[in-house]
Parts: sequence; structure tokens; C-alpha cells
Amino acid sequence: MKRKIFGILGGFAIAAMILTGCGSSTSGGDGQAEETLEGETKEAEVSVVGPESGTHMNMWSFVELHNTFYGGMVEKWNKENPDRQIQMTFTTYPFADMHNKMIMALQTGEGAPDLCDIEIGQFPNFLQGEVPLFPLNDAVAPYKDKLVQSRLDAYSKDGNYYGMPTHVGATVMYYNKEIFEKYGIDYTKIKTWDDYTEAGKKLKEASDGTVMMTSVDTAGVDWLTIAMAQYGEDWAAQDKIDVKLDSVKAMLTMQQGWLKDGTAMISPAGHVDLEEGYQNILDGNIASFPKAMWFMSRFLNYMPEMKGKIALAPLPVFKEGQNRSVGIGGTGTVVTKQSSDPKLAADFIAFAKCSSEGARQIWEQLGFDVCNTDLWTDETVTKDTSNQYIGYFVTNPFDVLNEVKSEISTLSVTKMTPGINDYFCTTTLNEVLQDEDNIDDALQGAQDYLELEQ
Repeated sequence: MKRKIFGILGGFAIAAMILTGCGSSTSGGDGQAEETLEGETKEAEVSVVGPESGTHMNMWSFVELHNTFYGGMVEKWNKENPDRQIQMTFTTYPFADMHNKMIMALQTGEGAPDLCDIEIGQFPNFLQGEVPLFPLNDAVAPYKDKLVQSRLDAYSKDGNYYGMPTHVGATVMYYNKEIFEKYGIDYTKIKTWDDYTEAGKKLKEASDGTVMMTSVDTAGVDWLTIAMAQYGEDWAAQDKIDVKLDSVKAMLTMQQGWLKDGTAMISPAGHVDLEEGYQNILDGNIASFPKAMWFMSRFLNYMPEMKGKIALAPLPVFKEGQNRSVGIGGTGTVVTKQSSDPKLAADFIAFAKCSSEGARQIWEQLGFDVCNTDLWTDETVTKDTSNQYIGYFVTNPFDVLNEVKSEISTLSVTKMTPGINDYFCTTTLNEVLQDEDNIDDALQGAQDYLELEQ
């Protein structure tokens, strides 16, 4: 029985599309919708934390929950640093408005905040030419050996780190254990995409075609990101576009086969991470799908009745030995060169996002797989069954994260990434998955178009 669960989300669908890089050339995200649904607002929202006597700073974000987290960390910072007090004014803007406003402020040399959240797909726009951001190397140094290096690298240029990462964004499979048990299929035996395909055929037969193995997105490139990571390929590496990759062809060929044999469907509205996608999961129409670990919050916030039904597991691979995860999405927090005290701002944001104390709060408040790996083995965290995320899922998220710890690939995000994502989401994926066009022809068309636009 369906129920109306998304009244508050009706106005946020566009934001989710923007952040997944599908429908707006202003985005280059790889599925960064972890930072949209809770935080998109029509007007800027302002709050102030800290004593009047502290150093006055301004911070911008496009997610209200992020600013709430930062506010709490300002209070912790002030308690631990009585001689370096901060009063922070937080402003939450709509996604596009904030990034555009930030670009203008940095270009004109005035009006920028001390600190700002920058979504990973937007980050290349802020690293062009002479970087107007303050290097964070010294601030991150005390925590660097504990952090996932690839997430620091995502926000770097010429040996300098310009953004403090929020999470790893490790991609995993979400399996509806209840469905698999009902139809006598053991999801834990799925190791390769061939295994996954065979399990889908068994599920179709056992359920008389009423339940499909998965849904494939025409408005999101996560599946292709997974394939590239497993093959070790990258369609936007070294400022050169190449979308005619073996990995992309392999994934599209497999997905096209699933659609033809009826073991998969196209995600309603084109994306699993939208209102229609959540409802499709709730209705039991699909048994599994891949998504970054930040998607865990979607279950708690919008599908609470599925508690105890969903298991997390490593991704299947094309060939054994390939990496079983890839980091997708992210937000890098920057300190601008216009800051009144850039060193203080840098030290604060490193404390807030990279320290063990900050990482614990990111996990508990936001449900993100944190970059500080000390937390991954801290049993006061990983075995805390009172935690809402650990208590919700069949499998312990940290068990899965530790299993793939050395296999979390990352793809480059360059100035070309937004255009590639946009074209695939508006044209190529629809041609291949919806219209069943020839894959080689569709990829050649994409390559030709993108080279002209470059």
C-alpha cells in the first residue's frame, strides 16, 4: 500500500537533479545528492554561534544541517581554545545561488565569506588560474595520517589542499534481504556482475516477474562511475575527454541486457535518489541497487518502515580482483584569501572535519562515512547499537566499510566533468537505455558533441 511520504520534498527534486549532474551544466557531481534534500531553501537562512568577544567570521553552505553541525563544532572549539574564540555567522543559501555568489565574490575580490562549503562537482571552477583560496596543508597536518588520502586529493592543486573533505562517499550495494529470503536467493553469494545477473534471472522466475533485481538510472551516472573505477578508467582524466571506454561500454551493455530480459527497470523519474525512486523501493519493486553510503540517511528519513530489511555489501565486480567500491559525491570546505584570519579559520575547519571528535559528530549527526579512519575501528562507535544507522541496517556499515577500505577508488573531477555528466543524463543514457540505440553509435555521438563543446 502506497503512502504519501514526500510532501516536503516536492520542491527539491530539481535540486537533486542539479547535484547529480543531470539537467544543469552548473554541476559536475557524481551523485552528490547527499547534500540537497535536507538543505535546499528558497531564501538564505542566517544563524550566529559564539561569543561577541570572539573573532568574527562568516561561513556559507547550501545545506542547513551542515551549518548546524558546524555551529556545534564552534562551541566545542571555543571550549577547547579559550585564547582563540570564534563567533561565526552561518548563512545557508540555495545550491546554485551560493556557488554563483561565491564565484562572483572571489572574482571581484570582495564579499566572500571566511569559510564556505563547495560541492565536489563545482570545485574545479574555484581552482582555475591563481587560486583565491587559502592552502590548508598546515591545518590538516596533525590529522593527515588518519585521513583517506584520495578525499584530500579531490580538493587539491599543485601540492596544496584547498578543501576539507566531509566524507568518503564509499559506494556499496543495498540489498533488500527480505525479498531475497522470500524467493530463496542468497545475496551474500553475489561476487561478480555475472553472479548479479544470474540472481536477477532467478528472482524474475521466482517472483513471476513481479520483482526486479534493480533499476537503472537515465538521470544519473553512478553506474558508469562504478564501472570506470573497476576498470581503472576515467572519462575526464588529464583534461581530455574520452567516453568511448571499455568500462562504459561494459556497463551499458549489461544494463541494456537486463532491461531486455526483464530483470531490471528504468528508475522512475530517471533516478533512484528522487521521490519516485524512494517509493519504488518502498513498494518492493526492486531488490537492490548501488549507492554511496550517504544514501543510508535516505532510508532513515524517508523509508523508516524498512528498518531491519536492508543489508549493505561490497559492490559486485566484472572480474575478481577489481576494486569493490568508489567514492562518490562530496563537499570540500574552503577558507578564502579574503578571510580576516585565514589561519584561525583553517585550524577550526580542520578540527571540525578531520579530528576524531569532529568525525564522530559527522557520523552521529549526518550519517556520513567519515574520512578519519580512526573512527572505523573505534568500537565505542562501530559497535554502538543505539546509533540510529547501526540499528537500522541488517549489516553493520562499518563492517562493510572496513572490508573495502583498501578498494575505494576515486575518479577525477575536472572542469569537463559537468558537461559530460549533463550530456549523458540528457541524451546518451536515454538513447541507450530508454530507446535501445546502438551503444557504440551513442557513445560516438557523445564524444563528437563533447569534443566540439570542449
